[in-house]
Amino acid sequence: MARQSLIDFFEEYARHGEEVAIAHRRGYRMERWTYGRVAEAARGFAAELDARGIAAGERVLLWSDNSAEWVAAFFGCVLRGAVVVPMDKIATVDFARRVAQSAGAKLLVRSRDVPELDAELPAIVLEELPQIAAQRKDAEFVPAALRRDDPVEIVFTSGTTAEPRGVVLTHGNILANIEPLEALIQPYLRYERIFHPLRFLNLLPLSHVFGQLMAMFIPPLLGGTVIFLDTLAPVEIARAIRRERVTALISVPRLIESLEGQLEREVEAAGRTERFRRDFAAAEGRHFVKRLWRFRKIHRRFGWKFWAFISGGAALPASVEAFWSRLGFAVIQGYGLTETTSLVSVNHPFKLGKGSIGKAMPGMEVRLSNEGEILVRGENVAKGYWQGRELQQVSGEGGWFNTGDLGEMDSQGNLYFKGRRKNVIVMPAGMNVYPEDLEAALRRQQGVRDCVVVGVERDGNAEACAVLLLEKDAGSAAEIVERANQSLAEYQKMRRWVVWDEPDFPRTPTQKPLLPRIRETVAAKLGTQAAPAGGESTAFGELLARVTGRAALHLSANADLERDLQLSSLDRVELMSALEERYQVDLSEAKFAEARTVGELENLLREPPSRPRAHEFRRWAQRWPFTWIRLAVYYALTWPFTKMMARPQIRGRENLRGVSGPVLVVANHVTYVDIGCVLAALPPRFRHRLATAMEAERLYGMLHPPKEMNWFLRLVDKMDYFLVTALFNVFPLPKQSGFRESFSFAGELADREWNVLVFPEGERTKDGKLGRFRGGIGLLASRLRLPVVPMRIDGLWELAQARLAGKSSRWMPVPRGAVKVTIGAPISFAADADPAEITQRLERSVAEL
Repeated sequence: MARQSLIDFFEEYARHGEEVAIAHRRGYRMERWTYGRVAEAARGFAAELDARGIAAGERVLLWSDNSAEWVAAFFGCVLRGAVVVPMDKIATVDFARRVAQSAGAKLLVRSRDVPELDAELPAIVLEELPQIAAQRKDAEFVPAALRRDDPVEIVFTSGTTAEPRGVVLTHGNILANIEPLEALIQPYLRYERIFHPLRFLNLLPLSHVFGQLMAMFIPPLLGGTVIFLDTLAPVEIARAIRRERVTALISVPRLIESLEGQLEREVEAAGRTERFRRDFAAAEGRHFVKRLWRFRKIHRRFGWKFWAFISGGAALPASVEAFWSRLGFAVIQGYGLTETTSLVSVNHPFKLGKGSIGKAMPGMEVRLSNEGEILVRGENVAKGYWQGRELQQVSGEGGWFNTGDLGEMDSQGNLYFKGRRKNVIVMPAGMNVYPEDLEAALRRQQGVRDCVVVGVERDGNAEACAVLLLEKDAGSAAEIVERANQSLAEYQKMRRWVVWDEPDFPRTPTQKPLLPRIRETVAAKLGTQAAPAGGESTAFGELLARVTGRAALHLSANADLERDLQLSSLDRVELMSALEERYQVDLSEAKFAEARTVGELENLLREPPSRPRAHEFRRWAQRWPFTWIRLAVYYALTWPFTKMMARPQIRGRENLRGVSGPVLVVANHVTYVDIGCVLAALPPRFRHRLATAMEAERLYGMLHPPKEMNWFLRLVDKMDYFLVTALFNVFPLPKQSGFRESFSFAGELADREWNVLVFPEGERTKDGKLGRFRGGIGLLASRLRLPVVPMRIDGLWELAQARLAGKSSRWMPVPRGAVKVTIGAPISFAADADPAEITQRLERSVAEL
């Protein structure tokens, strides 16, 4: 029996119960929600909407990053019968306000870092949804009686007009996408048990219908897990794929291209470029298993469970599809629009059509017009457009929806994307030029980071103009265009080109270039209008406003980051993360720290990424048998030595009663035996699961001693590295660069229930006094979201000085009480607390012990 609404589909969440549905990154931690928890939170949120008087059919604006709370809020609206208006996190306040007014929103559900739109519009902070749902747990609530033609959401995709236009999607529209896929999946479920659970890393925003389909509707059919990240940096994506044992990556083409570049940089840094090129050429036409074996090191890099890229939101360049396919990965493309509720066609995972966007989904009709435009008809087509609080027709004559996209279809029914109809450039001779063909030729040229081709007016006719994003030292743009023209027909050749000044094109949430804005800029450059004076830049305006809370929409390239913009060290950390996410690059922290002006940051974005010093994070140190060996050595050697040589007096242990952990421990740094004193002071439940941050540069020097050093001393250094890592469970925390990876590892440790010890001064005391805490501890504490336990060691520095001066024998027992270790009460910080204030608070807490 066909489902009547998404409420019937929601039963899939209850059916999977305790299996993990969603894992999302928040700060440096991964939160994992089971299907049962999502279902319970959704019911609680539906009861909250009922209590607030939100009636069926009324609109709720949902504005946030991807998260488990987002999914729970969506299904809570479904249960209540309210209509969701999803808003992308990067949308401007002005656009969101116009959408709220157009849709007549009755409630705003927003993440904590998103501003309120209107004092008169009630708002709920999304991160507080679990508490809200818990309060409504026992409330009596009856789900709404809904049908397939009832609206479930309005997706606004355009903000260029005074009246934003939204696509109205019904329960039937979404079910028309789910049900055919469910039938296709059914025969393969018996094989899924071997690989269960399937894990999908979804990098598409939930405000996008394809992102919703692959995050909320397909995984429950498989009992799979969806993983959300808070960054789009390629190196972080690659780490997450391996760490979370991801099965498939769901993304837009641009991010898949970025991963290709990241992999090529790693191959180059390892000195294997020539070998890789030979293997890549030899793999053409080989069987899948042979390709997989030939590139086994790359598969090991991503983890053996990872096998597929699922691309949507835009056309995937043929070269990118060929690259990953040659390496032994499946590349699955689909095609659809918001008006078609995501999928119109999709490639079968095990019957891929090379270069194709798949065959039409069962139950959907697809044909080509005389002009080659793709026409679609079926229940998946949207109910209508919402504009000015009125419903406008989507479908045309005979119920066919004109997609505006051009395509071709082969004899097997495979559909091929040829470009947007409105983007076709009609040349003076009447020939049609498809920008996608020209862009493909440009992308094959060395030094081209990205490009678009737009039509510009000339003497009343249209002409193709290449707009280029070039790598640093890419050479002449004229030569690049000339090489590309050699592979094109005479009527296709580009006679005009523009080098884009900023680090990237303006883009949509799904990373498509914003062609209208690009055309305007190109027209101004090729016409009589001069470029803005003074090297004015808008590349960082929006990001700086988000990081610092100050309006900074137009910046001079000569603007000083510290004097003019007043960026603190923590602001720099936030800005660097935001730039990496925005431009999908990996920046050098050392060079970023040296940058003084906006212009220098722009140049840094254009530079080829440098390979930072690789610090090793040893996960084997937290596994058996090392955990047992460490305990045995501690109680046999370290504990007796500490008791005999320091005899620390422990105070404040009662402050840890009722605290189960994990916790973040911060302590002053006195001597190299501080760890022994901290371990002796902590109760066993913390002591036995403690990981300690150690100076990364020192650890690196032990693991990689200078080659000119005597071979025996090199061996001793490496042995010291192994012993300190195995016996004290240390991990690297750099002083200069790479600390973000260390902080992420600390979050991973906390996720695995390990306590973390950090010495915030960053170096041992030189005079016995407490030094200034480094600002990074505030950032770590705010994003780990753990109770922070302050500790203070007194008397140890005086003891060490006495022994150095010969006033006390190295082996003479210490009077009890000469060394004191004091444990303070755990401190918790609000989620929106300022990291700089956290640093100051922790420094005061340790000083006052």
